[in-house]
Amino acid sequence: MGQLEKVKELIELRAKARLGGGEKRIEAQHAKGKYTARERIAILVDEGSFEEFDMFVEHRSTNFGMDKQKFLGDGVVTGCGTIDGRLVYIFAQDFTVIGGSLSETMALKICKVMDMAMKVGAPVIGINDSGGARIQEGVNALAGYAEIFQRNILASGVIPQISGIFGPCAGGAVYSPALTDFTLMTEGTSYMFLTGPKVVKTVTGEDVTQEELGGASVHTTKSGVAHFSVANEDDGLALIRHLYSFLPQNNMEEAPRKECTDPIARMEDSLNEIIPDNPNKPYDMFDVIGAVVDNGEFLEVHGNYAKNIIIGFARMNGQSVGVVANQPKYLAGVLDINASRKAARFVRFCDAFNIPLVTLVDVPGFLPGTGQEYGGVITHGAKLLYAYGEATVPKVTVTLRKSYGGSHIVMSCKQLRGDINYAWPTAEIAVMGADGAAEVLYAKEIKDSANPAEALAAKKEEYNKLFCNPFNAARYGYIDDVIEPRNTRFRVIRALEQLRTKKQVNPAKKHDNLPL
Repeated sequence: MGQLEKVKELIELRAKARLGGGEKRIEAQHAKGKYTARERIAILVDEGSFEEFDMFVEHRSTNFGMDKQKFLGDGVVTGCGTIDGRLVYIFAQDFTVIGGSLSETMALKICKVMDMAMKVGAPVIGINDSGGARIQEGVNALAGYAEIFQRNILASGVIPQISGIFGPCAGGAVYSPALTDFTLMTEGTSYMFLTGPKVVKTVTGEDVTQEELGGASVHTTKSGVAHFSVANEDDGLALIRHLYSFLPQNNMEEAPRKECTDPIARMEDSLNEIIPDNPNKPYDMFDVIGAVVDNGEFLEVHGNYAKNIIIGFARMNGQSVGVVANQPKYLAGVLDINASRKAARFVRFCDAFNIPLVTLVDVPGFLPGTGQEYGGVITHGAKLLYAYGEATVPKVTVTLRKSYGGSHIVMSCKQLRGDINYAWPTAEIAVMGADGAAEVLYAKEIKDSANPAEALAAKKEEYNKLFCNPFNAARYGYIDDVIEPRNTRFRVIRALEQLRTKKQVNPAKKHDNLPL
């Protein structure tokens, strides 16, 4: 065979590999409203930037007649490309090849790109669309999953890992996305669960559909397993690109700075009037976030889960920041199990990847009740406390209104190494609110008075004047400055610029033992 024939053979083999499971199966994939693995990659990365690896890999199994079912690439497309000119490694499971089921060789392909990503310090994006382990390969498929999980674990906190669930992801397969930093799901076409509806019916007697058991709405609202839910794959791929713009390549670098077109000293007069006179009235924390970040642009993470706390990415003077904020509009901004877990993981992500933290505080306390206590709110609340205390990135905290008791401590207070702690004049920093405090401190006086209701009201007012203000905390240096609300943007940006060269190191240890 001459050179031209060999080149022709190569071109033919490439064309065959690109067809995956064949035209018929590609049509079936499109009929479900789903793209193929290669189509997804083409939309995700910069045009013409994708370089594919292991296109000619085939599985090695001969069990159950598998030697007669071989496809080039073996059900996963792997390689690297760029997003906005920045290197990323990608694997995308191909459902058209044996249902995207994981074989030993598919796992080896995925492990290879993960190893490459670790070697050069670039993120990994995994697109999941698979029927699970390839049963015909038995324990080899299980070993393949474990190899992937081991790499997810070692890569955690070293390179960003993003999972897109664009189809089925069931059984042991769910643990790879669960180990990554961010997971997004498509509505109606994706699901995640450890055990499927048939097993659930057999074991518990429950009748449940795939969607009810593990659809996008379940995991973004009830379980918190997924961070984002998108209407379709185009939106999902655009979201991954957008999310990536806030992140660094690895834990040794900083996120790319963007040119800031929004004036740094922009005054926002609306903030001087946003806090209601009645302390029990809510306002929308999104209005505050939108007013202080660059161009009002905020990428919310976990938006439909534990809405009493808001987390997400923004830019301040072009610098990527992680925002954590209580939401008084939802459950009065109270902290509970889910909110603590949600915020703690986000704080730890930002700390791992050198993204400064801006915390906006308006928290009345932890949610009371047996449901919370029996569910371990102490341990879960401690996660957030731990995450802030451990974090060494720049931390700027602004207390807007309430900051009471244990919840004051948890929300990046000065003693948890908050670098710059500001308060608005409306801040109420105290062990508890006036209602509870007056009843405890002045119980005897109120009881002995001619008019207990009047006496209680008077003592509440007295307590409010003495303690429910920012100046008491400022007197001890626990608040660095009391600022005019409309100046918040300028003051936070100046604090972040001051902290750009911050260096802080935790004690040497093998690893911590955070309260799980």
